[in-house]
Amino acid sequence: MAKGAATAPQATPDMKLHEGLVPKDTLTITDNRTGKAYEVPITHDAIKAIDLRQIKVNPDDFGMMSFDPGFTNTAHCESSITYIDGDKGILRYRGYPIEQLAGKASFLEVSYLIMFGELPTKAHLAEWTNNIVHHTFLHENAKTFLDGFRYDAHPMGVFISTVAALSTFYPEANQIDDPVIRQHQIHRLIAKTPTIAAFAYRHMRGLPYAYPDNELSYAGNFLNMLFKTTEAKYKPNPVLEKALDVLFVLHADHEQNCSTAAMRGIGSSHVDPYSAMAGAAAALYGPLHGGANEQVLRMLREIGSVKAIPEYIKRVKSKEVRLMGFGHRVYKNYDPRAKIIKQIADEVFEVTGRNPLLDIALELERIALEDEYFVSHKLYPNVDFYSGIIYEAMQFPVEMYPVLFAIGRTPGWLAQWQEMLMHKLPITRPRQIFTGVETRDFVPMEKRK
Repeated sequence: MAKGAATAPQATPDMKLHEGLVPKDTLTITDNRTGKAYEVPITHDAIKAIDLRQIKVNPDDFGMMSFDPGFTNTAHCESSITYIDGDKGILRYRGYPIEQLAGKASFLEVSYLIMFGELPTKAHLAEWTNNIVHHTFLHENAKTFLDGFRYDAHPMGVFISTVAALSTFYPEANQIDDPVIRQHQIHRLIAKTPTIAAFAYRHMRGLPYAYPDNELSYAGNFLNMLFKTTEAKYKPNPVLEKALDVLFVLHADHEQNCSTAAMRGIGSSHVDPYSAMAGAAAALYGPLHGGANEQVLRMLREIGSVKAIPEYIKRVKSKEVRLMGFGHRVYKNYDPRAKIIKQIADEVFEVTGRNPLLDIALELERIALEDEYFVSHKLYPNVDFYSGIIYEAMQFPVEMYPVLFAIGRTPGWLAQWQEMLMHKLPITRPRQIFTGVETRDFVPMEKRK
């Protein structure tokens, strides 16, 4: 709210009783510049920013705007997909706690839930799975496209580019108002993202592409395309297959984060879903979003040993370095996803061998959770703190971490995109507060200083 605007004193219950006031779902704003008061409706504990436009000093004014860099307190949509209570450490998909879904429901089952709002019946899940499996193969021309990348191309750059290129293979995808065509693209994207990711990995390794094996599970097939060599039939380790499936579930959606906001913003122009999702994946590529778990690994390696943790903690407090994997824009409590990942880590290490970085991570977490500095700043472990350690144990290079994130987030992006279309939201077009020069005359080159 602009400087100078003030809210009217809040009436206490005693005042309302004494004065005979009836509570109203409105906010009274008094503009101290003019002395005029405005009554603004409140819905879901929010006011519409456009309602501030009526607040003017004179009729020629544009009207009041809210100023919120980074959208830290601005709701840009209504959504029924994911609920987060950061203070209490709660994450729910369509009302179901993440603790109940992770490990009990498969990733494809959770994808159905996120997309359609209800858990599937056995018949619905079979049909949904069949629709996904039917689209796991890439067009052979897409392989030619992939071959055009340099041998050392970052797999996330390959992933983003290939997802965007799929729009040229399926030109009907721009018919976003046709529910049948729209659903067809949703099947394709959920099915093909693991294939694209695996092919990007194989390209980076200089290995021939391994085709999908649709007799395997979603996670098992992905492991097959990544790691199959000369065996006639690849058999994924069930522990690693399950762990990867759980990690996909934990990343499936996370409310209005940077990449989801990008998916909605780009999609609001009514572009095809491949182009919109490529933009969302590009947002995820950033180290402040999908690349955070790589920063955790770098930090743990920099610490080097359990003995070196106290000294590192001192450097964090003096703001010489950052404590990566702790704290979250939303969570002011223990990230519920981090608790689940911590539980599956031991199962993974039984198969892969214990990652020596885990001992450093566990001790770092113990000290931080007992230290008043971190507790008072509400710096608790987030999902990135343990995920990178598990990925490393499963032989994933760090370049693949954001790609793995993108596979899991695909159903969330698509559900948010479809919800945005169903709500018939206008094209995203934020306002700005102009701080530049108002007007001036053009100066010829010979007169410029």
